[in-house]
Amino acid sequence: MAPPTPLLAVRGSDGTVLLRGPPNCEKNADFQRSFPYVAFSKDGTLFTQENPQGDANLQLWDLQTGTCLKALYHKKVQGWCPSWSDDEKIAVRSVNNELHFFENNDFSTIANKLHLQKVSEFVLSPGSQPSKVAVYVPGNKGAPSFVRLYQYPNFGGPTCALANKSFFKADRVTMLWNKKATAVLVQASIEVDKTGASYYGEQTLHYLATNGETSAVQLQKNGPIYDVAWSPSSTEFCVVYGFMPAKATVYNLKCDPVFDFGTGPRNAVYYSPQGHILVLAGFGNLRGQMEVWDVKKWKQVSKPQAPDSTHFAWCPDGEHVVTSTCAPRLRVSNGYKIWHYTGTVLYKQDTPTGTELWETVWQPFPDGTFPERPVKYQAAPSELGSTESKPAQAYRPPALRNKPVTASSKLHEEEPPQNMRPGATGDKQLSKTALKNQKKREAKKAAKQEINPDALEPQSDPSPASSAQPELSCGDPETDKKIKNVKKVKKYGHCLIVSSNCISWWLKYL
Repeated sequence: MAPPTPLLAVRGSDGTVLLRGPPNCEKNADFQRSFPYVAFSKDGTLFTQENPQGDANLQLWDLQTGTCLKALYHKKVQGWCPSWSDDEKIAVRSVNNELHFFENNDFSTIANKLHLQKVSEFVLSPGSQPSKVAVYVPGNKGAPSFVRLYQYPNFGGPTCALANKSFFKADRVTMLWNKKATAVLVQASIEVDKTGASYYGEQTLHYLATNGETSAVQLQKNGPIYDVAWSPSSTEFCVVYGFMPAKATVYNLKCDPVFDFGTGPRNAVYYSPQGHILVLAGFGNLRGQMEVWDVKKWKQVSKPQAPDSTHFAWCPDGEHVVTSTCAPRLRVSNGYKIWHYTGTVLYKQDTPTGTELWETVWQPFPDGTFPERPVKYQAAPSELGSTESKPAQAYRPPALRNKPVTASSKLHEEEPPQNMRPGATGDKQLSKTALKNQKKREAKKAAKQEINPDALEPQSDPSPASSAQPELSCGDPETDKKIKNVKKVKKYGHCLIVSSNCISWWLKYL
């Protein structure tokens, strides 16, 4: 049986339409409505609009029966949204200093409570039961912030926590579970960098596992953390970080680097649903360059460009992606494109003048619906062609254009991709400290050579004959003085330039 074709919901000022995915990319003529908000159910079988408004500002509805299960009030703007487990057997809601747990969508009875003073955020784990929850408590009066992992319903105290990680420099956090619910990545950030090194504040990345292991992820370049993503295999994660040009590195569950993509104009990372392809992209204030990588061979597949894109999403089949330019981020040149990962554009739709595009959403499907396919390196055929970016020469100031390229003449440091698995290059794997010291020595050596290029060139040894030749003396002090003056003249090859009044004397004594 052939797999189904995913739908793409396209919402704009002229209404909402459903588009059938590649290869036909046809609009569903029977569906043409206007919704302020849209969403697919997790299994993709339902397409819903926003919850109806009522007296209470938080209402929970049963979509099968159309009845309101519970009407609640929530005063805070943040943390208002309840969270459900994937099987919807457990629901969690934050109330003051507690997390309230409900079972089987029975919101009339609180099944369990987790009390933590000033708990501000929580994330429920994905996957099957038993469910786990990650909770964050901000620091106060010199005390550090901390994140703890619990397994429902074991909330007996700090000793019942599966893992605990405390840290400073955290005004807010983002917690990200992996797909198998075995580990959490915590991105902590502060609004102001007191050192003045970054306008974007300061960010750190921490790792917690349900087996109790915790670690701080050591990044190899200073600067902000732009994006973090787990591989669907749950065994690796990728981080995009550092001042531009940013680095991108894949780490394993020991927080050791596995592969370094080098530096480039990027600020986002996206794994395919099957986990066999990874896309590094530079959107927002960057030019929209995308780098498509085969993560099994660590080989680049394509390098297309999608300028002015505000949204990127993988199709569930793992073969196609959509990029779109949406309002209100950009109110001009709105539209969307459907791509094959090899860099070709299969479908393009520009929004008519006077209208806006607000959103593009792929229809989800259960795991396993679309199997992993071998990665192709040849561009898929398309009438719209490819937007593969051509290699452009780096900008050089006019004063340096006629001079040889040196390390000091480059505007940015350029680092190539590097496989960092032990034994990948045949060399002995160095420790972090040894690798850091080695880089310092290489940088110092390069700087010294740049200042004095001849400093590292071997000096030619004087010939044995000249060194063994005795000093000449005629017994006359005036004549000896002339001999010393002749020795001080510059040498050009094997010739000697001397003044005319001592040529005859020099020939006499040679």
